[in-house]
Amino acid sequence: MMMMMINNSTKADIDEIFRLYKIATDFQKTRFTVHWPEFELALVENEINEKRQWKLEIDGRIACVWATTFDDPQIWEERNADPSVYIHRIATNPDFRGQNLVAEIVNWAKDYAAENDKKFIRMDTVGDNTKLIAYYGKCGFEYLGPLKLRNTEGLPAHYDNATVSLFEIKLK
Repeated sequence: MMMMMINNSTKADIDEIFRLYKIATDFQKTRFTVHWPEFELALVENEINEKRQWKLEIDGRIACVWATTFDDPQIWEERNADPSVYIHRIATNPDFRGQNLVAEIVNWAKDYAAENDKKFIRMDTVGDNTKLIAYYGKCGFEYLGPLKLRNTEGLPAHYDNATVSLFEIKLK
């Protein structure tokens, strides 16, 4: 029986987080014109310090990582006023692909949102990746459609002049 746990990432996880980001970026480069940039160490350290960087471990190994925030005004614009948990940068360890880990993250996020009085779980992805849109739909997200970003100052480079696909789960 697999032992699955979700916890905050720690500074000891930083090398593995960046290894997973590199694997994800390299994969994106083989399929898409838009891909993740090299993220700043300070960004991840800040997320760890603020307890917004997460890891899903299976049998003591990191299977995937992601970050959360309660505020995402540049992407969600006026909808940012809705009490929401925003999920960013899910990166999966290739050894654990195909195990429907986003569904596990969604289950966790529902509890996390409730604990923090949030009414939505939201995500975005850059571009129009039809397979990813369909997958997120299977995980319970409603596809809200594309949005051309207006103000990307301070966001990671892949958001520059980008159109994003928006997703949400409205909680009861």
